[in-house]
Amino acid sequence: MSSVRLVEITDENRDAVCALRVRPGQERFVASVARSLEDAASTPEAEPWFRAVYADGEPVGFVMLSWNVPPGRPGILGPYFLWRLLIDGRHQGRGFGRAVLDEVVALVRAEGGTELLTSHQPDGPGPFYRKFGFRPTGEVDHGETVVRLTL
Repeated sequence: MSSVRLVEITDENRDAVCALRVRPGQERFVASVARSLEDAASTPEAEPWFRAVYADGEPVGFVMLSWNVPPGRPGILGPYFLWRLLIDGRHQGRGFGRAVLDEVVALVRAEGGTELLTSHQPDGPGPFYRKFGFRPTGEVDHGETVVRLTL
């Protein structure tokens, strides 16, 4: 199993993290790190929490969640919503995505969370999330299928 660390993004590592890219053709499934950071800054009501994903001392990915969002915020799914998960194309297929989800689930559980939500395009990474244990909620958000992992 691949081991990862979730690391705060700082001025020192921002450029390296923003340089991470998914494989060609996957760009339509997940926004870039730079776009994700812009979305976080422009949507504070979503309580964005984000980290670089490191393995063996180098950045291999990025993860962003809506973190413990109070109920009733219009347009915000939560309280815990996996907003972005990006593994650099050079590092895909090595178990990093699953390792990130393992870390995120442990953190959400430690905060008292009982479920983790995310969404994906119908032709996107649904099989990855189903294999991890996410199940469709029946909801659609901005054209994406919403799925839930009960913790």
